[in-house]
Amino acid sequence: MRILLLSAYDAHSHRRWRQGLVAAFPEWQWTVLTLPPRFFSWRVRGNSLSWAFAERETLEQSYDVLIATSMTDLSALKGLVPALANVPALVYCHENQFAYPDRRDGQTIEPKVTSLYALLAADRVVFNSAWNRESFLDGARALLQLMPDAVPDGVVESVAGKSCILPVPLEAHWFDKAGETANTDGPFTIVWNHRWEHDKAPERLFGALLALHAAGLDFRVHVVGQQFREQPPVFAEMYPLLKDHIGEWGMVDADADYQRLLRQSHVVLTTALHEFQGLAVLEAVASGCLPLAPDRLAYPEFIPDSCRYPSYPDDPGRESAVIAEHLQRLCVRYYQHDLPASPAVRDLSWSCLLPAYRAEINGLA
Repeated sequence: MRILLLSAYDAHSHRRWRQGLVAAFPEWQWTVLTLPPRFFSWRVRGNSLSWAFAERETLEQSYDVLIATSMTDLSALKGLVPALANVPALVYCHENQFAYPDRRDGQTIEPKVTSLYALLAADRVVFNSAWNRESFLDGARALLQLMPDAVPDGVVESVAGKSCILPVPLEAHWFDKAGETANTDGPFTIVWNHRWEHDKAPERLFGALLALHAAGLDFRVHVVGQQFREQPPVFAEMYPLLKDHIGEWGMVDADADYQRLLRQSHVVLTTALHEFQGLAVLEAVASGCLPLAPDRLAYPEFIPDSCRYPSYPDDPGRESAVIAEHLQRLCVRYYQHDLPASPAVRDLSWSCLLPAYRAEINGLA
């Protein structure tokens, strides 16, 4: 089978997904085109133009199936490259613009409409979580209701009817502990592993940590993740107050070092206000961490009830207090050698999800 795979905004999670997909099916012949994850507005709207002129010879080859990420302007690309018009297409949705808490001023509806058109142009649509699908469908429905006229019936239903849920799988190495387990003699260790941006709600993390510090608890925290030139000021404000408890701080560049850090931690905490699957948390759980996640977004699909705390998205102070209460209980149980085991997430591995991926792709050929 000849497959054209397009990743129009090849961010880390998109890259690992398409690399895993290619590696999972070496018997198929893959042609992969990617564009770098920068200049978001231009990339989302301009990828069809970029590829149609720069990669026309590649795009006009014969393919059995076309697979594209939802950032790909598929409807325009099929129009600009007629050879693709009749190739069965699957669009994979890692996220959606309708549920993204965009802080930029002057946001337009164009990224939302472009993604809607891409899904309408596909023969099959795959979302990584039910939360992603429902928030997309609800957002698209609400947007179309705002349009002044000539909105046809059945647009959202068309997408829903050809969609399914299939998470981004976890690679095998996350489940390979290689004899490394969390130290039961050292301090209670928490890891918070997210991009250092507002939508990950770091102020809730630090509010909870200050409460643990005030209670006199012995703990260590690793605050790791991708950093940017502009980041929430709470990171700089909180470091001096919590420096005696802080282990790793910032991006851990080496994969082996990052995996070792996860395997040697006890609890992975997330405070995210924006998440469509939560791969960073799931990687930590596969590595042996006990998760502590809010009861919102996609987390109820992947994290057990016992590992979720009440969600107060509009009340950061209250949520920090709730997080602190849960962490204090877990800290006490750790020192009593009674910390629960991490939940099983092996059903999210490539080995378990591969048959479902094969069925979806074969169904198009």
